[in-house]
Amino acid sequence: MEISVEDQRLTETSNDCPWADRTVTVEKVATAKLPTEIGEFRIAGYSSLTSDEEFVVLYKGEMQADVPTLVRIHSQCLTGDVFGSIKCDCGPQLHRAMEMIEAEGRGAIVYQQQEGRGIGILNKIRAYALQDQGADTVEANEKLGFAVDARTYQQCAEILFDLGLCQVRVISNNPQKLKALQDAGLRIVERIPIEIKTEEPAAHYLRTKKEKLGHLLNF
Repeated sequence: MEISVEDQRLTETSNDCPWADRTVTVEKVATAKLPTEIGEFRIAGYSSLTSDEEFVVLYKGEMQADVPTLVRIHSQCLTGDVFGSIKCDCGPQLHRAMEMIEAEGRGAIVYQQQEGRGIGILNKIRAYALQDQGADTVEANEKLGFAVDARTYQQCAEILFDLGLCQVRVISNNPQKLKALQDAGLRIVERIPIEIKTEEPAAHYLRTKKEKLGHLLNF
């Protein structure tokens, strides 16, 4: 389905949850309470049954299949999430999503370990070095011989199903994430934009994402 900026309400499908009869390739390992500066959440750890990838889910409230629920798929960004880099908007997006879920009282963030759009932290630093020489984020990945975006989201969708969700309101500007979740069988009721005021290094990064990766940004 084509995702339109103008029409953020997506076509509704059946209320049924099609995942019930399919094989899930992730396994929940543990859950615990996680108090944060934003609010109290629960945290769950998942492991992939088909690779060595691990996932973390931060969630709040009761997960119900028939209630459209705020969700975000957030790809790990060590530089932005932990070190506060202003080359991207990842850290502020993560915290904004947490604030939205806290205000709503219900929602989930799947945190996937696919740093640098799937190339890993060491290669991401190599890409940063190329960006220092004038390449943009897309050109840097290509010069290193990697796909522009190697991430996959199937198991992220499986985790949302495992939590009990079928209808979601997706906090994202990335049309590929929306398509992947929809293709997996989730009913996307709404896309919620998440745009952060940024300084120039991140503004350049966002322009590249809009112009070369088709991200749904309004500037």
